[in-house]
Amino acid sequence: MSALQSDLELYTIPLKNVTEITTFILMGFTDNIDLKVSLFLLFLAIYLFTLIGNLGLVVLVIGDSRLHNPMYYFLSVLSILDACYSSVVTPKMLVNFLAVNKAISFLGCAIQMFLSVTFGTTECFLLAAMAFDRYVAIYKPLLYSVSMPRRVYVPLIIASYIGGILHATVHTVATFSLSFCASNEIRHVFCDIPPLLAISCSDTHINQLLLFYFVGFIELTTILIVLISYGFILLVILKMRSAEGRRKVFSTCGSHLTGVSVYHGTILFMYVRPSSSYALDHDMIVSLFYTVVIPMLNPIIYSLRNKDVKEAMKKLLERNWFLSKVHF
Repeated sequence: MSALQSDLELYTIPLKNVTEITTFILMGFTDNIDLKVSLFLLFLAIYLFTLIGNLGLVVLVIGDSRLHNPMYYFLSVLSILDACYSSVVTPKMLVNFLAVNKAISFLGCAIQMFLSVTFGTTECFLLAAMAFDRYVAIYKPLLYSVSMPRRVYVPLIIASYIGGILHATVHTVATFSLSFCASNEIRHVFCDIPPLLAISCSDTHINQLLLFYFVGFIELTTILIVLISYGFILLVILKMRSAEGRRKVFSTCGSHLTGVSVYHGTILFMYVRPSSSYALDHDMIVSLFYTVVIPMLNPIIYSLRNKDVKEAMKKLLERNWFLSKVHF
């Protein structure tokens, strides 16, 4: 009887020593108080500029009838997407810069990951849809409204979101099905996939393969759509005899190509590489670039080189100035 009891104790001891984690700690950048205050002010300014820039662009599109076409509808959807994307990450990060308790619940972490992956993936698909839209507008400018009606561009936007939700569901379920029992300290400012895999006490080989192949497939597909679209656009440009027409096309497409290059470049660097090359401190900065900085840059990229947007903005400012004078 004593031998059986000792055998049972041997099997139960390891189970007592394993504690499933229900709360994570987002470690962030640094513990230096002065540096944390400086970073708080910096990212607060970036976040406010992101909201003002993106939501301001949406207001411009809604308020100016000249911008009521598929190109600017896509742009307004991208602006809303960027505002949401930044809002998933930045508010919690700002709180943690000044808070003593940097905890986030298991469910809160899962929701943050799901939303960040959803918005990030949706942006990939949306940028590809915008490239196709640019091709249609340049290839058949006189038939643009006929070739890109509501029944075409609305399903493209919906499909982009569905693709983002499905991709996020796969990774969120796969990641939070793992066991977290060794450490609950995430060396990051938000719940991203690589830092969570790094602290799991389960075998993450399948998760790493899912990350590499799913992100790789989405990146390959969307980049290919962009390249094919701009390949056809280049053929149209080469056939143009008007220098003014070429300049207008380059101005219209240049902003989109800039946005695509910056966004996809950081995504490829972050996820489509061997897990052995992950360096969490360095990757934290890269991931902040596409979740916080790029959403701030997009309104600038798509506004400064777009004549219609600049004219709409000028018209809005002049109208507000006139109304303020009349009111005075």
